[in-house]
Amino acid sequence: MKNIKYLFLFGFLISVMACTEGFEEINTNPNAPIEVQPSLLLRQVIYDYGDEMSYEGFVAGNLLGQYFTEIDFNLFDRHSLTEPQVGGNPWPVLYTNLRDNELILEQVKANAALAVYEGPALIMKAYLTMALTDIFGDVPYSEALKGAEGEVSPVYDAQEAIYTAPAGILANLEAGIAALENYQGSIPLAGDILFDGDLSGWVRFANSLQIKALMRIADRQDVGADLQALYDAGNYLSTNEQNATFDFTDGQPNNFRMANLRAGDFNLFIMSETIQEILTELEDPRQAVWFRPIGNDPGQTQYQGLLNGPDASQTSISVADYSLTGTIFRENTGNLDANFLTAWETHFFLAEAAERGLINADAQALYELGVTQAFAYWQTSLPADYLSAGAAAYGNNGANKIEQIITQKWLANIINGYEGWIEYRRTGFPALKTIAASLNNDLIPVRMPYPTEEAALNTANFTAAAAATNDNSINSRVWWDKE
Repeated sequence: MKNIKYLFLFGFLISVMACTEGFEEINTNPNAPIEVQPSLLLRQVIYDYGDEMSYEGFVAGNLLGQYFTEIDFNLFDRHSLTEPQVGGNPWPVLYTNLRDNELILEQVKANAALAVYEGPALIMKAYLTMALTDIFGDVPYSEALKGAEGEVSPVYDAQEAIYTAPAGILANLEAGIAALENYQGSIPLAGDILFDGDLSGWVRFANSLQIKALMRIADRQDVGADLQALYDAGNYLSTNEQNATFDFTDGQPNNFRMANLRAGDFNLFIMSETIQEILTELEDPRQAVWFRPIGNDPGQTQYQGLLNGPDASQTSISVADYSLTGTIFRENTGNLDANFLTAWETHFFLAEAAERGLINADAQALYELGVTQAFAYWQTSLPADYLSAGAAAYGNNGANKIEQIITQKWLANIINGYEGWIEYRRTGFPALKTIAASLNNDLIPVRMPYPTEEAALNTANFTAAAAATNDNSINSRVWWDKE
């Protein structure tokens, strides 16, 4: 009887094994792949970041940088940055795209045939990480993006290490360039909406990013030799045709997101008094590209800005009295780019480096080239005397040359509002104003606060990072922001 029982059990096990053999293959839908192709991931990372951060730059970065003023639902414009309303929460945008970009690198490690994607993915990792740490300061990095390995509580890395440590921003840029220059395969780079598969474009982009990163940390590190080598090699973004940008369209699905908001939401944003005064002093014709005349009247030639941070509950504001943002941000977004990095921004960084004595170069020539390219980028004719007379002329009437360089870079970065604010924090230029009804003791924020979800989802590490920033204060300077 015992033998019969064992035979029955053995037969049952054999039948179970037979039933489960090939189970995974049988139950896998061939039309629903479990792994996304790197070409689709690369396209997604580039497009999503460009789309999301252009929107974030418009509705939040441009308030911090005092390009625009928000006239209602404007706690963010009054510098209560823990209460994002229309926008002001770039954390999930950056980490989502860092995660998707990391999937590309994991696929490259697993399949040598995909080596062409390694360089661009390392460069994008450096780019996204730079945006993240420049906005927030210390952030989860070395232990981040490892949820599949069970790491769900990553430590916050110090910004200095994020920039300079092995596998940090600068190291990833160097590794990305090396991967591109050493690539010997025949598989083309698909999904590349920045450079259409041109690997040399990615190398130039990475070199310009190195210039940008080195200038960010120039008050903390000796960067002169590295900058000089990059300048002498000349293999950076040099013309607008080489810019790291992609075009929005006039219609859906690829138009600028502000074009899809109802008019009432779009009209919350008007010209800031800060940028109005600067454009007026410069007699800058780009004013007509970025803003509309008072009352949105084409027959008008007068522009009017409003001091940032009004208390809408105490102030009656009529948009007819001020300049709305320009048609390029709504009706004509086919003329607008998602801007990652440009030749004019690179030349402004080099002009500053030259003026500060970090490189041996002609600062004025670099400045004037940057201005010329920035006007062309914004499809505006450069006035004949713009660079020879008046406020934009280099060093004219004892002007502060560094202030001139940074102000011109700030102006042209109006689609990248966070960049203008970051550069203000680094240099103090242009001089931003004390806002009308501050919720931050009349102080200009110098970092974004960590989002409240971090306190719940990564409690111990968030608590340590908050303690290091004076209780997650928006007035606590990041490492490179040396007083």
